[in-house]
Amino acid sequence: MTEALNQLLKATSRSFYLTLRVLPARVRPQIGLAYLLARTTDTIADTELVPLDQRLDALQKLRERILGQNTTPLNFGELAKQQGSPAERVLLEKTDASLALLESLSPADLKLVRDVLVTITGGQELDLRRFANASTEKIVALETAAELDDYTYRVAGCVGEFWTKICLAHLFPDARMDEKQFIADGIRFGKGLQLVNILRDLAADLRFGRCYLPEEKLAAAGLSPAELLEPFNEPRLRRLYNSYLEQAEEWALVMA
Repeated sequence: MTEALNQLLKATSRSFYLTLRVLPARVRPQIGLAYLLARTTDTIADTELVPLDQRLDALQKLRERILGQNTTPLNFGELAKQQGSPAERVLLEKTDASLALLESLSPADLKLVRDVLVTITGGQELDLRRFANASTEKIVALETAAELDDYTYRVAGCVGEFWTKICLAHLFPDARMDEKQFIADGIRFGKGLQLVNILRDLAADLRFGRCYLPEEKLAAAGLSPAELLEPFNEPRLRRLYNSYLEQAEEWALVMA
């Protein structure tokens, strides 16, 4: 598996391919393959030139293959043609080759890889449906803090959970520790990193009609999602923005 996986990663994910080389050998295949397939699902979700229904259908078919519920070969040729990046075209063209590598995982590792990918694809589908009709003129926002927490878990918290469980199983199988707390810390770390992304990309997301800051929190600050586009409202946003920065720091530093 290792050589085939290395070739796929080298062709499609050069930076992660280099990063993967510094990980302990016992966890490289599982983490590398999970990344490769997650990158594939992300490419499908982000191909905006392809109609929404077609992307949702492709994600569903890919998830069924990941779960072993379907063995029908996937043909993402049309999606591949829409990619501006050569690496992403190859990624979609080689989807069946990536899926074939799942067969080499142990049952325990296969379950962990499947769990994280199902969570990720579920989040991608939810996002696609939530913002289906979003635009600069019609900004769609998450409604509650619970929705934001769920989003950060589906996008990155579950990845922290996956990495933690894989490392526990293969690198520290006999370690004496509070395993439940260690996994919870991994989840918070991932969520913290995603919260940083949300705050960094706030302006860009708003221009596409997406707002990940919950409406209930904005309303408490006397703001609506649309008002975030006006620079003079920045002082009213600043306290809420800073509170999320503090939350991100608290979560991300939990592993320090």
